[in-house]
Amino acid sequence: MAERTAGMRHGPREPDGPEGPERRVTFVRRIGLFQATAINMSQMCGIGPFITIPLMVAAFGGPQAVTGFVAGAVLALADGLVWAELGASLPGAGGSYVYLRQAFQYRTGRLMPFLFVWTAMLFIPLAMASGVVGFVDYLRYLWPSMTPGQGDVTGLVLLAAVVLLLWRRVENIARIAAVLWGVMILSVVLVIVAAFTHFDPGLAFDYPDGAFALTTQTFWTGFAAGLTIGVYDYGGYNTAAYMGAEIKQPGRTLPRAIVLSILGIMVIYLLLQIGTLGVVNWREMLEPESVAATSVASAVLERTWGKGAAQVVTGLILVTAFASLLTGLLGGSRVPYDAAREKVFFRSFGTLHPRHRFPVLPLVTMGVIGGAGFLIGRHTSLATIIQLLMTVMVIVQALAQVVAVTVLRRRQPALRRPYRMWLYPLPSLVALVGWLVIYGYADRSAPGQHPIEWSLAWVGAGCVAFVLWAAYEKVWPFGPREISEEYLHGADPDADGPDAHGPEDGPRDGRPGAGTDPGTGAPAPA
Repeated sequence: MAERTAGMRHGPREPDGPEGPERRVTFVRRIGLFQATAINMSQMCGIGPFITIPLMVAAFGGPQAVTGFVAGAVLALADGLVWAELGASLPGAGGSYVYLRQAFQYRTGRLMPFLFVWTAMLFIPLAMASGVVGFVDYLRYLWPSMTPGQGDVTGLVLLAAVVLLLWRRVENIARIAAVLWGVMILSVVLVIVAAFTHFDPGLAFDYPDGAFALTTQTFWTGFAAGLTIGVYDYGGYNTAAYMGAEIKQPGRTLPRAIVLSILGIMVIYLLLQIGTLGVVNWREMLEPESVAATSVASAVLERTWGKGAAQVVTGLILVTAFASLLTGLLGGSRVPYDAAREKVFFRSFGTLHPRHRFPVLPLVTMGVIGGAGFLIGRHTSLATIIQLLMTVMVIVQALAQVVAVTVLRRRQPALRRPYRMWLYPLPSLVALVGWLVIYGYADRSAPGQHPIEWSLAWVGAGCVAFVLWAAYEKVWPFGPREISEEYLHGADPDADGPDAHGPEDGPRDGRPGAGTDPGTGAPAPA
């Protein structure tokens, strides 16, 4: 199949219309280190740990569940270094879509970025859905008479409110996210302080017999399930990378925001987990309808500072959950938009709101899918949603992205790398092993739910969709394969001040110098 090199411009733009050349529409770099870290941390420490501590205890069968958070932190940090190198080198809106497009375009054209966006259209809304399930569970502590139907309606109304709040400019949302991050920190600190003012080591370290029987299959099955939950809780350290084209000085900001958010949340989670186990007997968390299982943080506050304090902190946790939903959809909605504008996904997803300049169809579509996922989670289990979203994410995004670091070092050795992975390739290998453990044990971690089979079916459907889309667009394997190396030639987004644009200001298709030899005007070599 013939190959041609095009100086494809990464930044968002309006397509050519009947009246003349394209009208450029770009994101503006307004998000700094504090806001990027706040966006990451509010997504990481949303309602996740408050709803998954009982799930972690159930997976391990005791307070040794803290092992899951430690292992999850190790995997998150290793994978975070993957994100840091890729995000600093390729600072474009879209995150993984950009990385996979750059790394795998040489052999499979646009297949990998298409599949990533296809899977992201499922796992991002499922992550939102899990947060809404947790929101409704905690709301039930304040509203004990809530019926299942009322819970369903409440969750759907919450999702609609998130979509409406995002119906505005990104700089306004960044300010809101920073404020909500403060509420998140306050709620977590209050739970931790309350727990340690009444801490009982006898409860926290009440290990059952065989808790650390490393030679048994039961331990490793529980470990894999706990690792999955742990990484789910740390998920969000990559949110700012999805918004690379909106980040000030991304080469400096992204690595710092990722590493700072992981280290900060690791400390918070360990304190939260151990403190909770020192107040609430872990055996109570195994009873599905108990307060300890559905709203464990409320149980901690009620047993330490009383019912009134528990109600106040429960309200703060609900605000924290809302912040997590807001920042998750804010970052995730940029993914299909960016891919569509680069002609790597369905064109209908590539339109910005004419006034507020946000991606309309991706925002609405993810909100609708999130609503469907919420209803599924409410009527099956939270663990089912978590296992499904993690397997779908791992099979394309996580595994392929680890490989992408090495591929890009070989394919584009001259690529500007403001940050290079420390101790390379050790973090990549640790991340690879961790993701394989999560995926390989998924069916055992969720018996009867078949998350591996469902993930393969979704990716298979994505391959079929890609073939149909590629045939319509006349791209590889039905047309020429385009090689886009614009980050080798584009402007340095760290060099021109906080509002500088990245490679979107570089050469564009159809303009002089776009992927051509300067002497002959012929296509440049791949």
